[in-house]
Amino acid sequence: MSRIGNKPIDIPSGVDIKIEKELVTIKGPKGTLQEKINSKEISINLEESTLIVSRSNEEIEIKALHGLYRSLLNNMVTGVTDGFNKKLQLIGTGYRAQPKGKSLELSLGFSHSISVEPIGENKLSVEEQTTVIVDGIDKEHVGRQAAKIRSLRKPNPFTGKGIKYVGEEIRRKSGKSAVGAGGTE
Repeated sequence: MSRIGNKPIDIPSGVDIKIEKELVTIKGPKGTLQEKINSKEISINLEESTLIVSRSNEEIEIKALHGLYRSLLNNMVTGVTDGFNKKLQLIGTGYRAQPKGKSLELSLGFSHSISVEPIGENKLSVEEQTTVIVDGIDKEHVGRQAAKIRSLRKPNPFTGKGIKYVGEEIRRKSGKSAVGAGGTE
């Protein structure tokens, strides 16, 4: 039984939902998002201030889609009301970020700087030259943008340099000199 799919989605005031056959449009104070429901067995009903996702049978694939579509719709409601953000931290000597219009210019220890363009409706901002903030209404786009920026210079487990998420713990490795420090007799 899909426990996530059975939970109703509470709709805050100021959010407008339109359901047309397979297309669900959610409009809120921060913007508009659309999702196409590709399954005939999944139905979406709007009752007063709640959105209910239901399924017609108990097949495994339908159960999986039930929970998936409920999560996607819940993220859409959260996105158009509150939005999503991810913070990335640049660690290393000379590592910094500078805003250039809507894009960012990153100096990451290479011989050249790297320009990063926003995905979709994302907004890229910089705090103190070493913290990059990705804001947006679509959770998938925000996560993809943050992962793309992180992949430019992943954290090194030996030195700790690189780009990491704020709050991410990097497991540090000791290195050759610490392993061979015992010596032989």
